[in-house]
Amino acid sequence: MRQIESYPVHGGQLRQIAEGFGIPVSDLLDFSANINPDGPPPAVLSTLRASLDDLSTLTDYPDLQQIELKQSISRYAGVSTQNIAIANGFVPLLEATLRTLPIRRCLLPVPAFIEYRKALTRAKVEISPYTLSAESGFNYDPAAMVVGQHDAILLANPQNPSGVCHDCKVIRDLIARAAEKNIYVLLDEAFIDYVPEHSLTTVTDHFPNLVVFRSVTKFHGIPGLRVAYVVSNPAFSLALEENLSPWPITTLASRAVSAALDDQPYAARSRTTNIERRTALQRELEMLGLKPYASAANFILFQLPSEVDPTAFWQQMIIEHQIVLRACANYEALPAGHLRVAVRTKEQNGKFVEAMAKSLSRHRSRSLTL
Repeated sequence: MRQIESYPVHGGQLRQIAEGFGIPVSDLLDFSANINPDGPPPAVLSTLRASLDDLSTLTDYPDLQQIELKQSISRYAGVSTQNIAIANGFVPLLEATLRTLPIRRCLLPVPAFIEYRKALTRAKVEISPYTLSAESGFNYDPAAMVVGQHDAILLANPQNPSGVCHDCKVIRDLIARAAEKNIYVLLDEAFIDYVPEHSLTTVTDHFPNLVVFRSVTKFHGIPGLRVAYVVSNPAFSLALEENLSPWPITTLASRAVSAALDDQPYAARSRTTNIERRTALQRELEMLGLKPYASAANFILFQLPSEVDPTAFWQQMIIEHQIVLRACANYEALPAGHLRVAVRTKEQNGKFVEAMAKSLSRHRSRSLTL
């Protein structure tokens, strides 16, 4: 059987993995992408079907102002429509933000989502890495993070890849300290839907230096529709929209996302179910002798024993069990041996744990004979 030459840059790249290992995509069980395993709210599919039955969905231009979608986001996030800007994904919004703000040097806590560094580099923003300690639980230190020559901080809550969520009071303290020094805070809340009580979207009017990025598609199980939004003060929101391409969201995506956001019972169920599944999965990982971190999202970062080769282990899980984990070797400043696993259904999580136990046993036995 073939083996892939390098890790995929992102999770969910099943076609690349299938071709590299010679395994049909349909045979792979994907634990590398952090998508709600229960799929989208039922209203999403019915909305899409009804929209396709309406010919104007295809023949008319999408609403340039995205009024209805902004109203849905407004109800969901508890902010004014004037505070919202929308685009087809997080990266276009970050890039537009970097074009809009006079940022020259950005503090970047690492490990972090790889697209942060890429976007900053493309914008010719100097990067000042700030290494987070795995041993201390990837904690942010507000007092230390505002010291230096940077004029912006780009961070996430919950973090990626650790899943660690800081209390909103800690992040608010950081924003207040940054405001005193004229430092912008670019806050990625892609996974905050799992812990909405820690979101800071509602304080953007109070902090002109705060720009909050939110995702719709992961939590609601619709990543193929590519919708994300920014919440900021109204003045910046207007300026940001001037730096976004027109019609970034299709009519189909707009209607489907509005339907998803309006289904509050779905959101409540997803949070409760995720806590139950994640807690059980974390306990199973600990019973296997692994070191999982305290995630608040729908994924868990864990470290393999030092005697286990992470590359060989990742490959073995694919070859022998058709299970794809998120390889974390490309996360800057993350110690070796880390993998990330998405939280899926109870049955799928059980299959993953069984495969992990077998693979760990084999690797540990192999290390003892060497």
